[in-house]
Amino acid sequence: MLVGKRFAGVSLVVLAGAAVPACGVTPATDAGGGPTGPAPVAVVDTADVPSASASPSAPPPALSGTRRVTIVRVGAFESGLSLLDRGRLAEVDDDSGRQVFVPTPLSSGEFLIKAYRGGGAGQPVCWQVHNFGDTRPLVVREAACRAGDPAQRFVIDPASGGGVREFVISNRWAYLRDSARSGLIMEELGDAPPASSFRFNDTGPAPRHG
Repeated sequence: MLVGKRFAGVSLVVLAGAAVPACGVTPATDAGGGPTGPAPVAVVDTADVPSASASPSAPPPALSGTRRVTIVRVGAFESGLSLLDRGRLAEVDDDSGRQVFVPTPLSSGEFLIKAYRGGGAGQPVCWQVHNFGDTRPLVVREAACRAGDPAQRFVIDPASGGGVREFVISNRWAYLRDSARSGLIMEELGDAPPASSFRFNDTGPAPRHG
Protein backbone atom coordinates (compact mmCIF):
# COMPACT_ATOMS: atom_id res chain seq x y z
CA MET A 1 0.00 0.00 0.00
CA LEU A 2 2.89 2.30 0.34
CA VAL A 3 3.98 4.19 -2.66
CA GLY A 4 7.69 4.72 -3.20
CA LYS A 5 8.89 8.30 -3.08
CA ARG A 6 9.88 9.73 -6.40
CA PHE A 7 12.69 12.19 -6.67
CA ALA A 8 12.17 14.83 -9.32
CA GLY A 9 15.10 16.48 -10.95
CA VAL A 10 17.25 16.61 -14.04
CA SER A 11 20.97 15.84 -13.91
CA LEU A 12 23.23 18.68 -15.02
CA VAL A 13 26.03 18.27 -17.49
CA VAL A 14 29.06 20.57 -17.43
CA LEU A 15 31.70 20.44 -20.14
CA ALA A 16 35.14 21.92 -19.41
CA GLY A 17 35.42 25.47 -20.69
CA ALA A 18 31.89 25.73 -22.15
CA ALA A 19 28.31 26.01 -20.90
CA VAL A 20 25.90 23.40 -22.22
CA PRO A 21 22.68 24.80 -23.72
CA ALA A 22 19.51 23.52 -22.08
CA CYS A 23 18.12 22.34 -25.41
CA GLY A 24 20.98 19.92 -26.20
CA VAL A 25 24.73 19.37 -26.61
CA THR A 26 26.60 20.17 -29.87
CA PRO A 27 30.01 18.55 -30.22
CA ALA A 28 32.99 20.76 -31.18
CA THR A 29 34.39 20.32 -34.72
CA ASP A 30 37.80 20.94 -36.29
CA ALA A 31 38.46 22.97 -39.44
CA GLY A 32 37.58 19.97 -41.60
CA GLY A 33 34.23 19.53 -39.99
CA GLY A 34 35.12 16.41 -37.99
CA PRO A 35 34.40 16.05 -34.30
CA THR A 36 37.27 16.80 -31.97
CA GLY A 37 35.64 16.86 -28.50
CA PRO A 38 34.20 14.02 -26.44
CA ALA A 39 30.87 12.53 -27.37
CA PRO A 40 27.93 14.43 -25.83
CA VAL A 41 26.63 13.15 -22.53
CA ALA A 42 22.91 12.38 -22.44
CA VAL A 43 20.81 14.40 -20.00
CA VAL A 44 18.80 11.94 -17.89
CA ASP A 45 15.48 12.91 -16.37
CA THR A 46 15.35 11.15 -13.00
CA ALA A 47 11.73 12.03 -12.21
CA ASP A 48 10.57 8.50 -13.03
CA VAL A 49 13.33 6.67 -11.19
CA PRO A 50 11.98 5.19 -7.91
CA SER A 51 13.92 5.56 -4.71
CA ALA A 52 16.13 2.62 -3.85
CA SER A 53 14.85 2.82 -0.28
CA ALA A 54 11.18 2.37 -1.23
CA SER A 55 9.50 -0.59 0.49
CA PRO A 56 6.12 -1.20 -1.16
CA SER A 57 5.55 -4.38 0.90
CA ALA A 58 6.14 -2.79 4.30
CA PRO A 59 3.01 -2.51 6.48
CA PRO A 60 1.72 0.93 7.39
CA PRO A 61 3.05 2.14 10.77
CA ALA A 62 -0.35 1.69 12.43
CA LEU A 63 -0.13 -2.07 11.74
CA SER A 64 3.53 -2.54 12.63
CA GLY A 65 2.96 -3.34 16.32
CA THR A 66 5.18 -0.40 17.29
CA ARG A 67 2.51 2.33 17.40
CA ARG A 68 -0.58 2.88 19.51
CA VAL A 69 -3.77 4.06 17.85
CA THR A 70 -7.28 5.17 18.56
CA ILE A 71 -9.96 3.73 16.28
CA VAL A 72 -12.94 5.68 14.97
CA ARG A 73 -15.68 4.31 12.75
CA VAL A 74 -15.82 6.24 9.49
CA GLY A 75 -19.03 8.27 9.64
CA ALA A 76 -19.27 8.23 13.44
CA PHE A 77 -20.03 11.53 15.15
CA GLU A 78 -17.65 12.50 17.98
CA SER A 79 -17.19 8.97 19.27
CA GLY A 80 -14.45 6.35 19.24
CA LEU A 81 -14.07 2.66 19.96
CA SER A 82 -13.62 1.54 23.55
CA LEU A 83 -13.28 -1.89 25.10
CA LEU A 84 -15.43 -1.42 28.17
CA ASP A 85 -14.41 -2.90 31.52
CA ARG A 86 -15.76 -6.47 31.80
CA GLY A 87 -17.83 -5.65 28.77
CA ARG A 88 -17.87 -5.43 25.04
CA LEU A 89 -16.44 -3.23 22.33
CA ALA A 90 -18.56 -0.12 21.93
CA GLU A 91 -18.53 3.46 20.67
CA VAL A 92 -18.25 6.10 23.38
CA ASP A 93 -17.91 9.88 23.52
CA ASP A 94 -16.11 10.00 26.89
CA ASP A 95 -12.93 8.46 28.37
CA SER A 96 -14.48 5.23 29.68
CA GLY A 97 -12.90 1.85 29.09
CA ARG A 98 -9.77 1.06 27.10
CA GLN A 99 -9.41 3.30 24.07
CA VAL A 100 -5.70 2.83 23.26
CA PHE A 101 -5.08 -0.05 20.84
CA VAL A 102 -1.96 -1.72 19.45
CA PRO A 103 -2.64 -3.98 16.44
CA THR A 104 0.14 -6.55 16.86
CA PRO A 105 1.05 -8.60 13.77
CA LEU A 106 1.22 -12.40 13.93
CA SER A 107 3.18 -14.59 11.54
CA SER A 108 0.01 -15.59 9.67
CA GLY A 109 -0.80 -12.03 8.59
CA GLU A 110 -3.44 -11.75 11.30
CA PHE A 111 -3.35 -9.44 14.32
CA LEU A 112 -3.91 -9.45 18.03
CA ILE A 113 -5.59 -6.16 18.90
CA LYS A 114 -4.29 -5.21 22.33
CA ALA A 115 -6.25 -2.70 24.38
CA TYR A 116 -4.80 -0.36 27.01
CA ARG A 117 -6.10 2.29 29.32
CA GLY A 118 -5.50 5.95 28.45
CA GLY A 119 -1.86 6.69 27.70
CA GLY A 120 -1.02 2.99 27.35
CA ALA A 121 -0.90 2.28 31.10
CA GLY A 122 -1.01 -1.19 32.66
CA GLN A 123 -1.09 -4.64 31.12
CA PRO A 124 -3.24 -5.02 28.01
CA VAL A 125 -6.23 -7.19 27.30
CA CYS A 126 -7.16 -8.30 23.81
CA TRP A 127 -10.17 -8.23 21.53
CA GLN A 128 -11.99 -11.56 21.32
CA VAL A 129 -15.06 -12.51 19.32
CA HIS A 130 -17.82 -13.72 21.64
CA ASN A 131 -20.71 -15.97 20.66
CA PHE A 132 -23.66 -15.87 23.05
CA GLY A 133 -24.89 -19.21 21.70
CA ASP A 134 -28.36 -17.90 20.93
CA THR A 135 -29.96 -15.55 18.40
CA ARG A 136 -27.93 -12.54 19.52
CA PRO A 137 -25.18 -11.40 17.09
CA LEU A 138 -21.48 -11.99 17.65
CA VAL A 139 -19.71 -9.20 19.53
CA VAL A 140 -16.16 -8.33 20.60
CA ARG A 141 -15.35 -8.61 24.30
CA GLU A 142 -12.14 -8.31 26.35
CA ALA A 143 -10.05 -11.38 27.18
CA ALA A 144 -6.56 -12.27 28.35
CA CYS A 145 -4.29 -12.15 25.30
CA ARG A 146 -3.71 -15.56 23.69
CA ALA A 147 -2.11 -15.48 20.26
CA GLY A 148 -3.18 -19.06 19.55
CA ASP A 149 -6.91 -18.40 20.07
CA PRO A 150 -8.66 -18.13 16.67
CA ALA A 151 -11.29 -15.84 18.21
CA GLN A 152 -8.53 -13.27 18.90
CA ARG A 153 -6.87 -13.39 15.48
CA PHE A 154 -8.21 -10.51 13.39
CA VAL A 155 -7.61 -9.60 9.76
CA ILE A 156 -7.16 -5.88 9.06
CA ASP A 157 -7.49 -4.93 5.39
CA PRO A 158 -7.46 -1.56 3.60
CA ALA A 159 -10.98 -0.19 3.13
CA SER A 160 -12.01 -0.14 -0.51
CA GLY A 161 -12.01 3.48 -1.67
CA GLY A 162 -10.87 4.69 1.75
CA GLY A 163 -7.86 6.71 2.84
CA VAL A 164 -4.49 5.27 3.81
CA ARG A 165 -5.56 5.02 7.47
CA GLU A 166 -8.95 3.39 6.84
CA PHE A 167 -9.44 -0.36 7.32
CA VAL A 168 -12.05 -3.09 7.61
CA ILE A 169 -11.70 -5.58 10.48
CA SER A 170 -12.76 -9.22 10.32
CA ASN A 171 -12.43 -12.55 12.10
CA ARG A 172 -13.17 -15.83 10.34
CA TRP A 173 -15.53 -14.35 7.69
CA ALA A 174 -17.35 -12.08 10.17
CA TYR A 175 -16.79 -8.32 9.79
CA LEU A 176 -16.95 -5.65 12.46
CA ARG A 177 -19.83 -3.33 11.66
CA ASP A 178 -22.24 -0.91 13.25
CA SER A 179 -25.81 -2.02 13.78
CA ALA A 180 -28.48 0.58 14.53
CA ARG A 181 -30.15 -1.95 16.81
CA SER A 182 -27.21 -3.73 18.47
CA GLY A 183 -24.20 -1.39 18.26
CA LEU A 184 -20.88 -2.86 17.14
CA ILE A 185 -21.28 -6.47 16.06
CA MET A 186 -19.40 -9.10 14.05
CA GLU A 187 -21.45 -10.29 11.11
CA GLU A 188 -20.89 -12.64 8.20
CA LEU A 189 -21.69 -10.67 5.09
CA GLY A 190 -21.37 -13.27 2.35
CA ASP A 191 -20.73 -11.52 -0.97
CA ALA A 192 -21.86 -8.12 0.33
CA PRO A 193 -19.15 -5.52 1.07
CA PRO A 194 -18.30 -4.75 4.71
CA ALA A 195 -20.77 -2.20 6.04
CA SER A 196 -18.33 -0.30 8.29
CA SER A 197 -14.76 0.91 7.92
CA PHE A 198 -12.54 2.32 10.63
CA ARG A 199 -9.91 5.04 10.79
CA PHE A 200 -6.74 4.29 12.77
CA ASN A 201 -5.30 7.45 14.33
CA ASP A 202 -1.66 7.21 15.37
CA THR A 203 -1.11 8.56 18.90
CA GLY A 204 2.53 7.65 19.53
CA PRO A 205 4.87 4.74 20.29
CA ALA A 206 3.37 1.53 21.61
CA PRO A 207 3.84 0.79 25.32
CA ARG A 208 7.03 -1.15 26.03
CA HIS A 209 5.33 -3.67 28.26
CA GLY A 210 2.65 -6.15 27.30
